[in-house]
Amino acid sequence: MKPPRTPQEEKQLDLIFAALADRTRRAILSALCSGTRTVSELAEPHQMSLPAISKHLKILERAGLVHKEKEGRIFRCDLRPEALTPAGDMITFYQKFWESRFDALADYLAKTQEENPPSMPDNDS
Repeated sequence: MKPPRTPQEEKQLDLIFAALADRTRRAILSALCSGTRTVSELAEPHQMSLPAISKHLKILERAGLVHKEKEGRIFRCDLRPEALTPAGDMITFYQKFWESRFDALADYLAKTQEENPPSMPDNDS
């Protein structure tokens, strides 16, 4: 069983999943997988204004998924993939939990079928 999470860990998970819930933010993360990008470069494929893309970046930063740094007049963004670890751990926990439940159900159904094989209907008509 998974140990109880602290309120702070729960809040962090909420921030991560809220950030990942938006298609534009997931696209930003995908773009950052190939390296550092400026805010302008991130805005371009989405046909969004810089203020609109900056709002998305603030949500990603709050979740710890992106780091934004100012270089002169330009903001550069980097992916922080390690921030996804808590969400990945939680998903893995529930995946294993449900796989074991489904395996137990399959075993039960197989055993029940062995003990009570289905009978064939009589066709004496």
